[in-house]
Amino acid sequence: MKSVKPLPTPTNPLLANAQELGAHIRAARTQSGLTLEEAALSVGVAKQTMQNIETNPATVGLGTVMMVARALGVSLFAVQSEQQERVRRLLSREPVPAKEA
Repeated sequence: MKSVKPLPTPTNPLLANAQELGAHIRAARTQSGLTLEEAALSVGVAKQTMQNIETNPATVGLGTVMMVARALGVSLFAVQSEQQERVRRLLSREPVPAKEA
């Protein structure tokens, strides 16, 4: 059985690009102890698709990326731009300045 080294979850919960989403998905997979092949089998995609989602998710359909993210416990939600910094701080458990609270 192949050993999987858990990777840390990226610190910024707000995604700036597809690669950051891929990093969150990879961290979730490795923290679950799943190999690429095991994760692909469990969510019903090809191993290559799973690898593409982790390294270059812009090459995979959004519906597939979201399905894999959801299956591995990575949640996505929309935040309006004026609220992004406040939400990032709340999710990171950083203090929110009183004027923003």
